[in-house]
Amino acid sequence: MTTASAPAGTLLRQWRTRRRRSQLDVALAADISTRHLSFLETGRAVPSRTMITRLCDELEVPLRDRNTLFLAAGLAPEYPEHPLDDLGTARHAIQAVLAGHDPNPAVAVNARWEVLAANRAMSAMLSAVPTTLTGPPLNMLRATLHPEGLAPQLRDPARWRDNALRRARRQYERTADPQLATLITEIESYPIAATADTNPDPLDDLVIPMRLTTDLGELSLIYAVTVFGSPRDITMDELAIETFFPADEATRALLPRLVDPCPSATTRD
Repeated sequence: MTTASAPAGTLLRQWRTRRRRSQLDVALAADISTRHLSFLETGRAVPSRTMITRLCDELEVPLRDRNTLFLAAGLAPEYPEHPLDDLGTARHAIQAVLAGHDPNPAVAVNARWEVLAANRAMSAMLSAVPTTLTGPPLNMLRATLHPEGLAPQLRDPARWRDNALRRARRQYERTADPQLATLITEIESYPIAATADTNPDPLDDLVIPMRLTTDLGELSLIYAVTVFGSPRDITMDELAIETFFPADEATRALLPRLVDPCPSATTRD
């Protein structure tokens, strides 16, 4: 069980500051007086469960940190945290998305990009990562960008690292997760040299593809991220499914061989 390290009012003020919101702005949006919000933040008033929920909704506080706020206010945590295998129907939905995306890679990760589940194509892509980097937990950012991971296979590792770091920093702004901050610092320290892409993809004007040299040939992939709406469980709140798609016809032709490297020949009578 997580324990609060600061009074509830201090935590509320920290989240308001992190979201770059004024007391007046938040008070008007939450339909309370600025004076009352000031009293809550300074500890002159104790927030109720309803008030914490209202302010957290307005400040988009993650469920894990809402539990910390409830504890700081002397209240029981409200949101459970179940392992992926205990998520029932949601777990089946996740597995259906992953399996249905084969032969294109797909992976379910938490807020720190730790792998919760992967389909066969993604598992095949990650099979080249040495066991020294696979955890547990296996971290997608570390596996992709570490010099001993997939980084040597990236055609433009510096560019992809910059893209990954932008996403990680945005996630840190949202969650204030200290483990994520540590991971960002680690990735920033990786000795990845800048490379000049002498054959840019026309798709670059729209998205940044991941170009990966593999035994099958060069794969060019773009990705999309799916999250669950209105989560009530911490695991679901932090979970995202990253699905990769072929960025060109050559990659589309190669991806089936990730899941079936030796397709059997079709015979006819």
